[in-house]
Amino acid sequence: MTDVRWVTGFLDTPSRVAESFWLAVTGGSLSPRRGSGGEFVTVLPRDGDAYLRFQVLPGSPPRTHCDLHVVALPAAVEQAVGLGASVLVDEGDLVVLRSPAGVVFCLVTWQGEAVRPGPVRWHDGGRSLVDQLCVDVPGTAFDREVAFWSGLTGWERRPSDLPQFEHLERGAGMPLKLLVQRLGAGGPGMHLDLACDDVDREVARHVGLGAVVVRRVAGDWTTLRDPAGREYCVTGRSPQSC
Repeated sequence: MTDVRWVTGFLDTPSRVAESFWLAVTGGSLSPRRGSGGEFVTVLPRDGDAYLRFQVLPGSPPRTHCDLHVVALPAAVEQAVGLGASVLVDEGDLVVLRSPAGVVFCLVTWQGEAVRPGPVRWHDGGRSLVDQLCVDVPGTAFDREVAFWSGLTGWERRPSDLPQFEHLERGAGMPLKLLVQRLGAGGPGMHLDLACDDVDREVARHVGLGAVVVRRVAGDWTTLRDPAGREYCVTGRSPQSC
């Protein structure tokens, strides 16, 4: 079992077009830019440690990936490979891998992050929080992929009320949960989910900021597309219990 101490959600985008949108969605601010072309930047939350970042990848489609922050990076990479992952890039302090189903993620060295940010309360009294990464996998790869992520993180599997989902019980203090979704169509990947007090009110706020509604599931969640074209979901889970 890999000693995962923190999880970061990365928003990979061909340009900076969606940065202001996500700052408004989360209530965060931007760190100084990093990288030779300023391609990396962190979303600084109002409280707690950062767990959302942007990466500009010119020519690539908008997508989401996660970084797992670990204590012993070489051992974590060895375990991931033993569970079925393949190494794509090894930069020493950052290793890019592909899961058995084809989901790209990174293993990085933990830098001491430990304080999970709380939900943001908006002017209308509502609260919301980005609190979950959903791993989207084709149906034929679902069981192996759930076993892979559970084995790598050491997080226990928990069935969902809906057969296309399975939860992984995150470690104490982690800012992002993991949910694995069985896809009927489409390729592997990840997307972000938000928890909120009122889905309709939160969705209206996002639409006012530039998002487009893709589909609504009454009483449960709404899928939207951000200004870069990346899909994500707003769910009715309580942000306080996240």
